[in-house]
Amino acid sequence: MNLTLFDLDGTLIAHDSDHAFGNFMVDIGWADGEHWRRRNDELFAEYQAGVLNLDAYIEFATSVWRSRPLDQALAARERFMHEVMRPMLTPDAQALVQQAQDAGDLVAIVTATNEFVTEPIAGAFGVEHLIAVQLQRDAGGTYTGGIQGVPSFQAGKIVRVEQWLAGLGRQWGDFERISFYSDSINDLPLLERVSHPVATNPTPALAAIAAERGWPLLKLFA
Repeated sequence: MNLTLFDLDGTLIAHDSDHAFGNFMVDIGWADGEHWRRRNDELFAEYQAGVLNLDAYIEFATSVWRSRPLDQALAARERFMHEVMRPMLTPDAQALVQQAQDAGDLVAIVTATNEFVTEPIAGAFGVEHLIAVQLQRDAGGTYTGGIQGVPSFQAGKIVRVEQWLAGLGRQWGDFERISFYSDSINDLPLLERVSHPVATNPTPALAAIAAERGWPLLKLFA
């Protein structure tokens, strides 16, 4: 069996789901208009530059919905999925995932976006295994704004993949071929760890590294 891993934002979808969810919070009147958008944009720029403080971002990004009753937050997420995310699911990206599944690969989405936002997106791609940033909850089940465990961000993606594999009774060496598709320089540690890295819709920084190292480039979006 081969192992195929996909980043999500910028890789399988043309935009960043976390950033889009933040903007959606503004659109439905849950967040403070221009102030929220400006801060959301600033943090997204820090992510793209590889200098994001993830703890600060998670606290910010979840603050507007975790203060509301969970049923309201889930209803907003369902609306976000229908109105914003589903139109971003392109046939080419869906076919790429399906190709790996049809080949019998073990497939997972490995993303630095939190589990609350990404669970329905992974489901829409038909991917059972999602490795996302896990959100901390208190004894009553309320989201706290903190991160639980190792975040699937930068080198943390390697740790989380290893933990996930161990939970399946597997390890890196069980696979003849391990592929990882990503657009982001933040994913360089995991790209370097796998046997078959694929720079997918790469940022200029990642495209330059891929060219130097002879990694294949894949463009799913115009």
